[in-house]
Amino acid sequence: MKKQEKPLYTLIPLDDFKALLGVDDRDDKIIRFSLVTATHTIEQYCKRRLLRKQHFEYIDFYGDMVLPFKEYPVYSVSALYALFPLRPSEFIETELYQVIPDCGTDSDVPFSLHFSPAIRQYKYISAFKAVYTAGYRTGKAPADLAAACMELASWNLGRYKGRRVGMTGAVRGSGRDGEHFEMSMPENVRLLLEPYRRKTI
Repeated sequence: MKKQEKPLYTLIPLDDFKALLGVDDRDDKIIRFSLVTATHTIEQYCKRRLLRKQHFEYIDFYGDMVLPFKEYPVYSVSALYALFPLRPSEFIETELYQVIPDCGTDSDVPFSLHFSPAIRQYKYISAFKAVYTAGYRTGKAPADLAAACMELASWNLGRYKGRRVGMTGAVRGSGRDGEHFEMSMPENVRLLLEPYRRKTI
């Protein structure tokens, strides 16, 4: 039985990338590496995870009825637990909160938990533990984000093959999980990514 391949960590599908660039299977290994490298670089530049995955997040609670999620867009909330200083956590029923914007949308804005006043029946909550899925599916990223990945991946491919493909830019490398990927990127890619960068105060 043929071993099932691990899904490629990329914002754009491998076949779409190959079709648009007119490349074939002979360069499959380097093409895959170019896509993964581009996606990791984009996530580091934006200071957030962009591909869909499950998150386990602890959110401190001081009585506010609106609490922001760290990751977005939120696709679904699997479970929410109230945490207490001196007793076990408790599962929070879905009728006691809602997610704004609605789960399942691809709005690239922070999502928040909005609590019903009935949440006050739980005394001495210190924090919440949220289990949720956030991010974009491969092939379902917004057009400008997908374009940034396409441009950066083709730039990577050009350098790895010893020539430029449509772009130029300075290159400086760093490592992650044993892989080599580039933190520098062309200015047009930076401009495409600006709406997706995590805003910090």
